[in-house]
Amino acid sequence: MELTGGLSEAAIEIIVAEVRKGIRRDLGEAGITPAIHCEMSPRWDGGELVLRPSRTDLQEKAVPIATFFHKIVMARERMRVLEQKINNHPKLTEGEKIELQSYITRVYGSFTTFNTLFEDRADWFVGASTEK
Repeated sequence: MELTGGLSEAAIEIIVAEVRKGIRRDLGEAGITPAIHCEMSPRWDGGELVLRPSRTDLQEKAVPIATFFHKIVMARERMRVLEQKINNHPKLTEGEKIELQSYITRVYGSFTTFNTLFEDRADWFVGASTEK
């Protein structure tokens, strides 16, 4: 039995992402920080991130992509906690909350480059221009 109502896979992914965002927001407003588990895309398993300086006399640095992915996810989780603290702060005005939220949205937008690392599109970073 098909429950999609003829929706495309992309439309379903957008709906699922919005529902997740709403649940996270509601939990945040309730003062609950959900533990978000996300998976790295299997195509990156065992891969390395190599930082190669332009100068040949300097050594390159290789980092396992899994380590880099973990750091990106942790940065996002800390941004979410910050977002919850801002939203629930008793002394901030609504205008101040909106201003601070706009900075967080811009940070998420800057992180969209790393979306290729995530297995599930619903875990992607979303900036201001793609939220609409």
